[in-house]
Amino acid sequence: DPSVQLFLSADPDDYLDKASTLDQLSGQQVEALKKIQDKQRELAQERAEATEKLKDLASTRTELGNKKQEVQGKLAEAQKLLNTLTAKEKAALAAEQQRANRSSTDRVDLGNDSSASGRAAAAFSAAQSRIGSPYVYGATGPSSFDCSGLTSWAYAQAGVSIPRTSQAQAGYGAHLSQSQLQVGDLVFFYGDLHHVGLYAGNGQVLHAPHTGAVVRYESINNMPFQFGVRV
Repeated sequence: DPSVQLFLSADPDDYLDKASTLDQLSGQQVEALKKIQDKQRELAQERAEATEKLKDLASTRTELGNKKQEVQGKLAEAQKLLNTLTAKEKAALAAEQQRANRSSTDRVDLGNDSSASGRAAAAFSAAQSRIGSPYVYGATGPSSFDCSGLTSWAYAQAGVSIPRTSQAQAGYGAHLSQSQLQVGDLVFFYGDLHHVGLYAGNGQVLHAPHTGAVVRYESINNMPFQFGVRV
């Protein structure tokens, strides 16, 4: 027992000095142990966050895989339809596509609509700088894009990270009607929300339309508008 050792010690002062040193060492060990425990908790939290991110990545990969299969199926159907066209009809279709692409470089009246926010203005300006860039499925810029690749890239230039796919972007914020749209808002089309662009003002959309087209302006009425989302 420490009290017995002190009573029997030939040099009580020396014993007390040693006891004090041992107590200090014990205190240091406790402090070191607390730091180790804190670090373990921190590592456990980081591990949990990394696990969640891996789950998100796996989910996104699966979603993109399913989307790719869907698009490939639609492209196959479109190719079958194209194969049924006569040479004259194909030439007319190609001429129409060229006309639409050329119009993207022409002056478009965007009116005087204001931007939804500073970041929306920055995103829209970034997208404008890519007018004429070709549509490539799965591309996210900076030289080619698909529809959601353009919108996610544009907002990234404004310092805002939004989801990669059009369906995920559609759930990013509250839905807006066409009359509520402001420049830079995301605009979604078709029942399955497979297409997205940026509202450009005055009833115009800036988007990457489809294979064979380029990033360009187009009337919002040319596609079945569903709703807008403000980032």
